[in-house]
Amino acid sequence: MKAARSAATLTLLLLLAGCGSPAAEPESTPPAATGAPADPTDAAWVQLMTPMNESAVALLSLAADRSGDTGVRRWAAGLRTSQNGELARLRPLLARMGLPDTNVHAGHHMPGMVTEDDLRRARALKGAAFDRFLVERIKGHLRQTAQVSRSETEAGTRQDAKRLAASLVSARSAEIARLPALSEGSG
Repeated sequence: MKAARSAATLTLLLLLAGCGSPAAEPESTPPAATGAPADPTDAAWVQLMTPMNESAVALLSLAADRSGDTGVRRWAAGLRTSQNGELARLRPLLARMGLPDTNVHAGHHMPGMVTEDDLRRARALKGAAFDRFLVERIKGHLRQTAQVSRSETEAGTRQDAKRLAASLVSARSAEIARLPALSEGSG
């Protein structure tokens, strides 16, 4: 059990180390913790998942005007709603942990993170080319956030964070299962 926790913590920390640049200092003082303080694994997970979902929502929002496929547009709208629902659970968790609601990963290039470059590229695409790009980038987001969330379920210590992470793993599994049909229809 201890070896599994150590491996999961190491996985999460290595993923965060891949950010490429140091985290920016928060501009404001973190809110007072209203619950148990977070251990480094819990804090790293929630501080990573929040901006990852925010950037995915930004990309998914473009589908309404850029997608050439009704099925892709419906899928993107549904997933955007789901990701926003997760954000509505992640942000209060940040507050309960006493962490700032700022993106400590701004400008970092991590696996599964939709970047500003990705958003610029997506805005230049339309129709089937946009659909392929969207599905591919969101597939990376879903896989990476599932992996990071699995690490939280194995190595985190806060039960509220672990429960949320487990629900995100389940949601990602369901969405990943839908991707092959979407990829076939957007070609």
